[in-house]
Amino acid sequence: MLKQLPVTNKFLQCQELKIPAPWGYISGRWYGDRTERPILALHGFMDNLGSFDRLVPLLPDHVGVLCIDLPGHGRSSPLPLGIRYDVYNDVFIIPRIMKHFGWVKVSLMGHSLGAFYSFIYATMAPNTVDMVICIDCVLLPKFDSDVALESFRRNLEQHMVQDEILASGNLREPPSYKLPKLEMAVANGTLSSVTPDLAQHLLHRQVKESGLNPDSFYLSIDRRIKFYNYWDIGAELSADMARGVGKKPFLIIKGSMSPFLGPHTDEAVSILAQDNPHFEFYEVENGTHHVHLRFPEECAKYMCPFIQYHRPPSNATLFRGKL
Repeated sequence: MLKQLPVTNKFLQCQELKIPAPWGYISGRWYGDRTERPILALHGFMDNLGSFDRLVPLLPDHVGVLCIDLPGHGRSSPLPLGIRYDVYNDVFIIPRIMKHFGWVKVSLMGHSLGAFYSFIYATMAPNTVDMVICIDCVLLPKFDSDVALESFRRNLEQHMVQDEILASGNLREPPSYKLPKLEMAVANGTLSSVTPDLAQHLLHRQVKESGLNPDSFYLSIDRRIKFYNYWDIGAELSADMARGVGKKPFLIIKGSMSPFLGPHTDEAVSILAQDNPHFEFYEVENGTHHVHLRFPEECAKYMCPFIQYHRPPSNATLFRGKL
């Protein structure tokens, strides 16, 4: 059986939901206050909203957090056959969710690929974004051109192969394993960014019980995601995008042991910080790429005052607190 996740007050107040989309639905979990616009949280590549399990309960109670599973991840519907998983499709999840709830503005919190999406959307529609929190990423790591080209070719071919398998309907159950082995596989797959004991937070939303092997589970994530189409942004474009964000509240948290923020992001980060009194950057000592899952208390130490200042309690929230 999957391990029971810890219960907190904010967990007790959370609600599972499904946001309709033309291809199915986007699965989410809304923590805390449902009367005010929440912070929208976007997870990283091959993860799901469970990566925020340990962080969200530590954030200020006056503002809710809506964590979503990106398409094909967690419990969200996979994209239709023939549609590739890439930056373009995923970024437009943000305005889709805004339209569904009738939000004019959005507060974004993203980890890894989700942080990249948050940065991109803030450059595309800066007037609709009031706050951005990026966890251990702003831009994706750069690849040598020959490596990038070979990866693009391989991923294109393999994505089409998986499309054909799904279209044929001749699906077999993927390999299944006991939970300890799956937990170790998650740890190895993240290059030990996630420890085996914390892997449960990623597994509980994207495993299914095997119909062939007792007490075994298999990963239910859409296999086409492994062949994701990255958007390799050059230095000139990334600098222009950073300028487009303007002087809005922008918080970046880096894990000291992670390479995801480094020379390839220095210029963009410098532009985001330039003459911006609302820019903050912190590094968590010994933090890995999943710094928010490994060290949630350290991340919350920086996030809480940032959120309190830029998303303070509304008069309605203060009034309810006195009742």
